[in-house]
Amino acid sequence: MGAAGRDFHNFNVRYREDPSIEVVAFTAAQIPYIQDRTYPASIAGPLYPEGIPVYPEEKLSSLIKEKHVDEVVFSYSDVTHEYVMHRASLVAALGADFTLLGAEKTMLKSKKPVISVCAVRTGCGKSGVTRFIANAIAEAGKKAVAIRHPMPYGDLEKQRVQRFASVEEIKESGCTIEEMEEYEPIVEAGITVYAGVDYADILARAEEEADVIVWDGGNNDLPFIKPDLELVVVDPLRPGHELSYWPGEANLRRAQCVILNKAASASGKDIGTVLRNVKECNPEARVILTASAFTVEGEIKDKKVLVIEDGPSLTHGGMSYGAGFAAAREHGAEPVDPRPYATGSIKEALKNYPDLKYLVPAMGYSPAQIKDLEETVNAVPCDAVLIATPIDLAGIIKIKKPAVRVRYEVADIETPGLKGLVAGFLKEHA
Repeated sequence: MGAAGRDFHNFNVRYREDPSIEVVAFTAAQIPYIQDRTYPASIAGPLYPEGIPVYPEEKLSSLIKEKHVDEVVFSYSDVTHEYVMHRASLVAALGADFTLLGAEKTMLKSKKPVISVCAVRTGCGKSGVTRFIANAIAEAGKKAVAIRHPMPYGDLEKQRVQRFASVEEIKESGCTIEEMEEYEPIVEAGITVYAGVDYADILARAEEEADVIVWDGGNNDLPFIKPDLELVVVDPLRPGHELSYWPGEANLRRAQCVILNKAASASGKDIGTVLRNVKECNPEARVILTASAFTVEGEIKDKKVLVIEDGPSLTHGGMSYGAGFAAAREHGAEPVDPRPYATGSIKEALKNYPDLKYLVPAMGYSPAQIKDLEETVNAVPCDAVLIATPIDLAGIIKIKKPAVRVRYEVADIETPGLKGLVAGFLKEHA
């Protein structure tokens, strides 16, 4: 059971070469348009000359019955503990075993020093931490290469190993908006990023040019590469979530260092709640506080603005607002409600996530959905469009109103802080 990422990795490292086990199917959830395809034989290996079919998760019950399934392996992330157990209950009721693979059983070992950046939820600020770390490594005269959690939503054979060193290469690859949101800010910071499907091949390629590997996690998933330094980001704007989601709590319990990001934006009460939970869950972890500092590239005071935020953070990440909404409020702008003007899949997304009253999630998993996003943005009456996505959305869709970017970066707010942590790591490992 997966979402085109962890599921393929679990298969590759645990089941692909095991003749005693037959993997009969993948199921797909969370991400639209990734089901009803085939995991290709060229990656699945000689035991699977026809490849492996991918079905919608809605067919799980019938697949267990029709294919006489003995075991179901749950392989996706950022879902509540309750959600996981509902799936486990369904599988158990149908007579199959329900499996969660242990963290290190699916980790690849690197020849190079590895820092992993994971989180307890989507939208905590992992990629900002990744960029901060990679820049600190570069300042020390070493080369960091980022390996990004998979998002292979297109042609799996073509996406087996992806390497991006420029924005042009990302655009030429035909990435979805979600993929571009993750890759482009890293590349713009001067960091080469690898991603794809087969992480043994990806790791081997990255090791050829890296002094240090930085694992940039997706959602709140565990690392695919065994880290020498394991960082986990928590979010005080969502206190309690660090103990409520799979596998975010597992990440927290493993962390050598916990990064409490957005510390300058959260209340002391919420910061205290998160710190108590961290101490109870992982008392040996070092805790570093950082800020998520944003800048607004234009004047928005007294203007009515349409706020567009990162899609995954608002949807399965469960955030009710992000840097764009916060910037609008702080700079005296008035966010407008897009719901009466939304069309197609964007209208459906806003209906499914009723807390998003003054926000549009930047969703673009297909050309049709990108068109829905463009039509929605241009239909909303406003003075300006406030783009708080990690990429410049105005380069992807045609926006007929003035567009203002909101950028955000992680910053140390204590000494020696995150920069000092990286310096100590390099002294020991690189």
